[in-house]
Amino acid sequence: MNKDCFAVTPPMGWNSYDYYDTTVNEEQIRANADYMAAHLKEFGWEYVVVDIEWYSNDAGAKRDRFQYIPFGDVEMDEYGRLQPAPGRFPSSAGGKGFAPLAAYVHSLGLKFGIHIMRGIPRKAAHENCPVFGTTAATAAEIADPSSICIWNPDMYGVVDSEAGQAYYDSLLSMYAAWGVDYIKCDDICDSRLYREEHFSGWEETRMLHRAIAKCGRPIVLSLSPGPAHIDRAWEYCRYANMWRITDDFWDDWNLLKAMFVRCEMWQDHVREGCFPDCDMLPVGMLGKGFGQERATNFSREEQKTMMTLWCMFRSPLMIGAELTLLDEWTLSLFTNRDLLDCMGENSRGTQIMRTEKQAVWKNEDAVSGRLCVALFNLSDEDAPLSVTLEELKEEKMLYELWTKEESRTVSGRIEASVPAHGVRVYRVG
Repeated sequence: MNKDCFAVTPPMGWNSYDYYDTTVNEEQIRANADYMAAHLKEFGWEYVVVDIEWYSNDAGAKRDRFQYIPFGDVEMDEYGRLQPAPGRFPSSAGGKGFAPLAAYVHSLGLKFGIHIMRGIPRKAAHENCPVFGTTAATAAEIADPSSICIWNPDMYGVVDSEAGQAYYDSLLSMYAAWGVDYIKCDDICDSRLYREEHFSGWEETRMLHRAIAKCGRPIVLSLSPGPAHIDRAWEYCRYANMWRITDDFWDDWNLLKAMFVRCEMWQDHVREGCFPDCDMLPVGMLGKGFGQERATNFSREEQKTMMTLWCMFRSPLMIGAELTLLDEWTLSLFTNRDLLDCMGENSRGTQIMRTEKQAVWKNEDAVSGRLCVALFNLSDEDAPLSVTLEELKEEKMLYELWTKEESRTVSGRIEASVPAHGVRVYRVG
């Protein structure tokens, strides 16, 4: 079981990346927090997460050439710790950091999260900044210039040493003082660059874990990107609360279909405080920060399939859409109490069968006895699907969680006509 169980159930919230990329600002964060408080909080959604490069003063300025500007203009304190860009987050001016914004999110009854990159800013190493909490150590001494991110040029890795740990301790102490409840750390769960050779992300995960334990605040730790390494499942669960089991997930049916394989692989590692993460929900309006605002490419049936799989598996749920632009149908995806019940602390999801054309999942609550069964049509044509379970020896009532229609089992079987790429999910009894 994971450390102090900061996340008893899978975290649920909103993340700025899918819509804003690197460019989100304070006004936009506040607007999305307001929407969550008004429309989603009562259904269990609570985290508001500022994603990548909130410290960049020139984020998005060269988006036609760079997602992350090489050696860009970043905001940093004298100890080499990145700070919110004041032009984008005006309440951070004067060394306040994210404390004012976090306080606003907390005032709404929500929780506040940030994205960070593994390591220490290259700028801090080049300027030889002192390490807070040490008498003489410098950023240059704890930076590992051989440990870099292949896709983001902002950071060097941190050496696993007493001074390196002091740097991470100072970061988490600062985040705790700001009121941070959730950290999504990137370039740490998997590496595209370091395969056969040493990858310091394993040590840095443990350093983050130790720093969180010392900081005096229960901060959820999420690791990105994936795919996570199944042979290190025990390590993720020991040192983190969430870890990505896929690379960035976008609105492509082939990526969604592949998630059934990934969820099958990881289903036995879902437990209190430890949640394999299917990544964000790319629905609604997306892509403004990438230069092309657009509606999701997923059909409505595919969106229901995605939401159902994430809930049956008990993945964390992070909405990628701009919340203030949600239409009523998309909002209904996130407010289906019957489906969200599958996320409960006593629930467990299991894939019963999977072929190229279909999959069946069940989700059981060990205390209440609630049983839900989902029939997924993975083919490109509408199809009749059915399943027989040990629990269906007697005739049972069925309640479909999306259509709200009632029916009965047929000769101990659940049978349904399921649209292409769609799902029928039933509460049994």
